[in-house]
Amino acid sequence: MFLGEERVDAVRQMIFAETDAEEEAAYQRLLPLQRGDFDGIFKAMDGLPVTVRLLDPPLHEFLPDLTTLSVEVALGQERGEDVGEKERELAKVRQLHETNPMLGLRGVRLGILRPGLYAMQVRAIVEAACEAKKAGGDPKVEIMIPLVATAPELRQMRDELEPVANEIQARENVSLEHLEWGTMIELPRAAVTAGDIATTADFFSFGTNDLTQTTLGMSRDDAEGKFLTYYLEEGVLESNPFETLDQDGVGDLMRIAVERGRSTRPDVKLGICGEHGGDPRSVEFCHQVGLNYVSCSPFRVPIARLAAAHAAIKHGSNNGRAKKK
Repeated sequence: MFLGEERVDAVRQMIFAETDAEEEAAYQRLLPLQRGDFDGIFKAMDGLPVTVRLLDPPLHEFLPDLTTLSVEVALGQERGEDVGEKERELAKVRQLHETNPMLGLRGVRLGILRPGLYAMQVRAIVEAACEAKKAGGDPKVEIMIPLVATAPELRQMRDELEPVANEIQARENVSLEHLEWGTMIELPRAAVTAGDIATTADFFSFGTNDLTQTTLGMSRDDAEGKFLTYYLEEGVLESNPFETLDQDGVGDLMRIAVERGRSTRPDVKLGICGEHGGDPRSVEFCHQVGLNYVSCSPFRVPIARLAAAHAAIKHGSNNGRAKKK
């Protein structure tokens, strides 16, 4: 949703903003674009739950490559060109550069430091849902906060964002019967403290791509390109953990999260989001631990549905379902 020249330019405007007014101007550029996205989504998904994960990538992904920009500045200086604007851009890229962006300023951390960003997204979501409701539709909204590691992170975000949603409903004289707040469980700490997190979350979605990386201490891109093939050939690993869920490690964290989350909130809705949701063995495991649904890439949905049916026949139904990611 943040790709495309106009949107990237607006995000860069936010990044380079030096005053609250400049930052707010960037959000006002993004708001109608986001709202237009959700207008279409709620129309297409009328009557079905729509889970929206708020912005997750680190801000540096919206800026030029550090090395490329450094070379451009150096060459411009050598030619005696005016590179003041590029130097300012380079300084911001260096400021935001991270050694390990996956574990850096992204997800809920970005939302806490830039509260206006998530508020803008929630405004777009709820305004679009209200319009759908006034048009006779039945929007079902689920807002998901990514990369939560502690209950206070989620609590702070919900305390800041829920009033935004309530204000819009009051202004539009619309009541959204299905408006839920939840989080991604993609860090080991979130899994083992799921009981605390469930006091603030209406639902969990296990982000097993990142949960696998943070549990095994493996970057998927680096592992698959360097040593993972050798591990599989030599039997160090039985299967690729990024394709088939590591049930003894990552899976055990999921079991803990399910048990502790439901001990606090018995009705918490639990699902899985990622490519594991389209893997038959992983789907069967998710059924066994009591998840409500799996989410995966569209082309994997038929496989996921078939795997869910097999699991239901083999282990008994738990009312799970497969949906598009």
